[in-house]
Amino acid sequence: MKIGFIGLGIMGESMCENVIKKHDDVVYAYDVVAEKTAKMAALGAVPCESASELAQKSDVIITMVPKSEHSRAVYEGILDVLCEGKTCIDMSTIDPSVSVELSEKVKATGARFMDAPVVKSKPAAVAGKLGIYMGGDEEVCAAMEPILSYMGEHVVRMGGNGKGLVMKICHNALVSQIQNGVNETITLAAANGIGVQEFATAVSYGGGQNFYLDSKKDAIEKEDFATAFSVENMYKDINICMNLARQCGVEMPGEANAKAVYERVIEAGCAKEDFSATIKAVRG
Repeated sequence: MKIGFIGLGIMGESMCENVIKKHDDVVYAYDVVAEKTAKMAALGAVPCESASELAQKSDVIITMVPKSEHSRAVYEGILDVLCEGKTCIDMSTIDPSVSVELSEKVKATGARFMDAPVVKSKPAAVAGKLGIYMGGDEEVCAAMEPILSYMGEHVVRMGGNGKGLVMKICHNALVSQIQNGVNETITLAAANGIGVQEFATAVSYGGGQNFYLDSKKDAIEKEDFATAFSVENMYKDINICMNLARQCGVEMPGEANAKAVYERVIEAGCAKEDFSATIKAVRG
C-alpha cells in the first residue's frame, strides 16, 4: 500500500517522518515549498512535483494543510485522478461542513474519504504520540487506523464524516478556556509574590491540575514563545468553534472571551508566536 503525504508544515513534517520510518512500502511527499519536500526525500520519501502526481501514484492520500480553503484547493485539484481503491485522509483542522462537502465530492469519484484531525502539538508529533479523532464510515476508519497509528497512540472514531473535526474543535475550545484560566490566575499569583513554578506545583496538588499548565509553565516563566502551535492557528480554530456554535444555537460566552483575548494578542503583533503568548494579554 503506497502512501502519499501532502502538507509538510510544523506538524506535517514530523507526522510524515513517522510514516516514512514505520511504513514498509513507498511513501510519497509533496509540499508547495520545495525545500520541505526535499527534506522528506532525504529521509526516504519519494518526492512529487504536484499534489496531483502524488494522488495518482498513491493508494492512501494524507493531507495536513492549514485552513479550509487549502483543503478545498488540494482535493478539488486531485479529483480527476481519484478512483475506486484510493482512500483520502484529511488530517487538517478545518470547518466540519467543508470537510463533509469534500467527502461527498471525493466519494463521487469512487474513492473513500475520512477526516482525522490531531490533538497535542509538535513534541507529540515528533514522538508519534498524537491523539487522532476519526470521522468517517466505520469500515474506512478501521482500515486506516493502523496507518494513523504510525503518528498517534490514541486513535478514536467519533462518528461519520466531519465528526472527528467537531471533536477537535470542541477539544481546542476547551483548551483555550483552560488557557485563559491559567493566564489569569498565574498572573494574579505573581502579583502576590508567588512564582510560576511555585504556582504550578501547588496547583498540581489540587483539582486545578491540567496538561496546559504542566506543559507550558517553563515557557511562561522564561517568556519563551517559540512556536509549537501558533496564536493564529488557535484563533482559526476558535472562530470555527464560534461559527459551529451559532449554527447549532449553542451559546458559548467563555469561548467568546477567549476569542477576544486572541484578538488582542494578534493586534499586538504576536500571531506567529506560540499560543502560550496569550498571557501577554493579561500581563499587559
